Amino acid sequence: MDRKISYAELIRQKRNETYGFFFYTPLFFLLSFAGWLWEVLIYMGMEGEFVNRGVLFGPWLPIYGTGGIILSFVLGRYEYKPVRVFFISMLLCSVLEYLASWILERTWGIRWWDYSNDFLNISGRICLWGSLMFGLSGWMLICYIIPYMRLLYRKIWKTENGRKLLQLICLALILLFTADATFAADFPNMGKSISYESPS
Repeated sequence: MDRKISYAELIRQKRNETYGFFFYTPLFFLLSFAGWLWEVLIYMGMEGEFVNRGVLFGPWLPIYGTGGIILSFVLGRYEYKPVRVFFISMLLCSVLEYLASWILERTWGIRWWDYSNDFLNISGRICLWGSLMFGLSGWMLICYIIPYMRLLYRKIWKTENGRKLLQLICLALILLFTADATFAADFPNMGKSISYESPS
């Protein structure tokens, strides 16, 4: 019979696993795209039309990718502690969203989201339902998505062709993202259902 592995042993095994640049870069872009798609679908349901959400013009919202990477580093060891993952994800992502809203408003004088009309909001930057969604998303990410991504990454990285393809994809995504961010620094994506006037 297989020996039962303790939680402490599982944690030690996780710490011994190493995942570098070519794991976290695709993860960042995958989560950035998932966040963009989520918001596009929400606004398509609300407005009945396509709305390219976010400061950038490409199909990515880097706040989601950044939040996901932070969660993977902070909560990766708690893959088997879903309740803890849920509440810490709520807290960390809400703080990140608040800071991102503040920085964007300070930089360009407008907001890209406003929860002023939502229940239990703080300065219109974060709200209860958004925080709950962050908790749920963090739970799915840490307990299900990242473990699967690790398995997929190991399979791809085993072969030379797999490594080359992954490196090429990462390079292409970084170049496209850099060009988008450089352009948006001077000409950010704005418009109806994309940006909102600053209340201050």
